[in-house]
Amino acid sequence: MNPTLAELIGRHLVAENAQDLPGTLATLHPDCRFEDLATGQTWRGHDGAAAHYGQWWTTFDVTVKRGPGQSSAWTDGDGYIAEATWHGKHVGAFLGIAPTGRTIVQPFVVVLSFKDGLMLSERFQYDLASLLRQIGAEPIPALTGLQHRAAPSRRETLSSARLSASSRASK
Repeated sequence: MNPTLAELIGRHLVAENAQDLPGTLATLHPDCRFEDLATGQTWRGHDGAAAHYGQWWTTFDVTVKRGPGQSSAWTDGDGYIAEATWHGKHVGAFLGIAPTGRTIVQPFVVVLSFKDGLMLSERFQYDLASLLRQIGAEPIPALTGLQHRAAPSRRETLSSARLSASSRASK
């Protein structure tokens, strides 16, 4: 473990959770890259990083926390891999879905790399279908009939019915 890089990650998380863009950008290398593997989006440089954080802050008003049982590890080359969870509320449009005000608790895995004492990249993976279900969309309609699946709340059922009806109406 590199204590300098560990401290950098700590400063980065404090700034990110405070939605302090200048403080967040100060922890990033000018050639930084962010890869959202679930949506296929990639952002580059400080302008790209600002767009990436802006998207998450204005869409879900998220904070990042490590939950019970979530772990992290340093790789041999001073890379870092961590499990964490986004906590937030759906406050802005996401993938064409209008804000619902619903709470999200979304686990993810992030892989970090570093250059010149700053964060060079974040590559994160999460279950997009789970995130969409939390905001009221059923991304895979065939799943609704599966046995042993948690029953949706009345609110989820009504929201899903509205989305299905509007989808049929637009065809």
